[in-house]
Amino acid sequence: MELTEKQIAILDAAESLFASKGFEGASVRDIAKKANVNVAMISYYFGSKEKLLQQLLLNRTENSRKLLTQLKQDTHKNSWEKIDRIIDFFVDHLLESRQFHNITSRQISLVQDEDTIELLINIKKTNQAIIEDIIKEGQEKKIFREVNIPLTIGSVFGTISQVSMSQEYYKKVLKEKNEEAYFRKLRPKLKRHLKTLIRNHLALKG
Repeated sequence: MELTEKQIAILDAAESLFASKGFEGASVRDIAKKANVNVAMISYYFGSKEKLLQQLLLNRTENSRKLLTQLKQDTHKNSWEKIDRIIDFFVDHLLESRQFHNITSRQISLVQDEDTIELLINIKKTNQAIIEDIIKEGQEKKIFREVNIPLTIGSVFGTISQVSMSQEYYKKVLKEKNEEAYFRKLRPKLKRHLKTLIRNHLALKG
């Protein structure tokens, strides 16, 4: 779906307000005011607040799906290079998109709309299935050992999520008060940690 400038402004405003106020707490009127549009325009473009959230989910996860699909089809990168690229991408993506991550990890649980919940589950399932295929490819080529793939994926994303959502704690750990400096220092450390963790976990022993 090709979005207009107005639609992008509405999605940006909705993302900010859903993250700070929660889905129920952010009204369509609040979103319209922040996006500098009238309420009728939101209804015209998206139909409802639930449909607006669904479009936000699709829009913000499109790059992830594209990257994973390209990696799966890439015949030039080996299995380790693909895993490293996944870690690099998602560390950058989840740390940069902290507002959206807050919505999908915390606020979405408060949404009552079944279509929205099902959409998010399907997005996560699709991405996980592609990563599973990449790991299985490495196993078939005798590059990776046999592991519990869903828990392996969960360990990576859980670590990124924990660090992203517990910023105040990890600022103290890294002794950084400035948010920009904190994330600049955190990213390479987190990437190195996860790559080391996954290499020790997936590498064939002996």
